[in-house]
Amino acid sequence: MKQGIHPKYNNDTQVSCACGNKFSTGSTLDKIEVEVCSACHPFYTGQQKFVDTKGRIEKFMEKVEMGKAHTAAKAAKKASKKSDTKKVEVKEEQQ
Repeated sequence: MKQGIHPKYNNDTQVSCACGNKFSTGSTLDKIEVEVCSACHPFYTGQQKFVDTKGRIEKFMEKVEMGKAHTAAKAAKKASKKSDTKKVEVKEEQQ
């Protein structure tokens, strides 16, 4: 391996889960925080539970609202351009 181009590898990186479980592993990072680990994941525990920590529905609804706002702003800009064009045409007709 070439010297000086690889990141430092830590053999004792602390991983902490949202459930409170902590363990160590090897990584190039100093500290890792995860939302789901093998101690709380439904596949490993055998318990059914709803895992939605990011709020996927809320995140989607935010994107929809941002899209509506963008479309409204675009329509307003287009309308203002049309009104500016009409003003220029009216001025030209008056001359």
